[in-house]
Amino acid sequence: MTTKLKFDGGWSATVTDEPLDLVPRLLGTFLIVSPYADRVEREKFLADTFGSQDLLWDLPDVFRFAPSDRQLVGAEFRIPEESASAEDSARLPLRPEVRPGGLRADEVKDFRHEVCTVLCRAPGDAVLTCLRDLDVLDEPLDALIGIAPDVALLVQHGTVVGWSLTDPARYLTTNFAAPDPDPPAPATRRLLTECLDLVTMVSVVDDLVDGEPAALARLQAADKALREQREDRADALLELIATYVEDYGNWWTGTKTKERGPGAAVCADQRAGADHDTAPRS
Repeated sequence: MTTKLKFDGGWSATVTDEPLDLVPRLLGTFLIVSPYADRVEREKFLADTFGSQDLLWDLPDVFRFAPSDRQLVGAEFRIPEESASAEDSARLPLRPEVRPGGLRADEVKDFRHEVCTVLCRAPGDAVLTCLRDLDVLDEPLDALIGIAPDVALLVQHGTVVGWSLTDPARYLTTNFAAPDPDPPAPATRRLLTECLDLVTMVSVVDDLVDGEPAALARLQAADKALREQREDRADALLELIATYVEDYGNWWTGTKTKERGPGAAVCADQRAGADHDTAPRS
């Protein structure tokens, strides 16, 4: 049984029997598993805790611990910008049974844990699995540590190499609000898949950047469907694709408003954070 986890920089923590009693919140491509309700509370939360955190333009995964007992009290993750190919996603190691548990830092010391770079998507996006890199696919996983409902850390050779979110559609929300407790409608789940295709599939993003009519039509159709739905997490999905609509959605003239290289589009939640104070920042 895995009892000790290694993070980047030689930092380590011990697995406990006390997972976080917090409902995950998925804001665009940000996954928040922390108790704060707005940006002001977040700044206080970061000031009162230690661990890995974002600083200005440095955006690692966030793990925050209480100085008093060194227990994990919050975490934040970012969904990678690029989805793995279907072939690579199919190589994802079999998932061990999730072991619910918290973390206790081995010492009161700040560290930095790099974000994941690869997104593996289960059929229907029932599970989003984010990996440090594709090398993780070459060997089995040691454990899945469920640090919160439907959120697990992936462990390989005792090291945290990624994380996963089960049923991501359930946790979609905006403005730090608690997610809708009712399960998402099938249409919402399908629209989540379409939105993730639009913002994380390299071939689709490249077509949007190049102004390919078929890709622009897909973007227009998703935007239209969500604006007509206007409920059941529609606003959260609109934020997910908002930057792409703004930058590449000028389908009426067939021109692009900005030129960007492949994969360089800014995530919708980053724009939303700047304009509407929704994205977590230090």
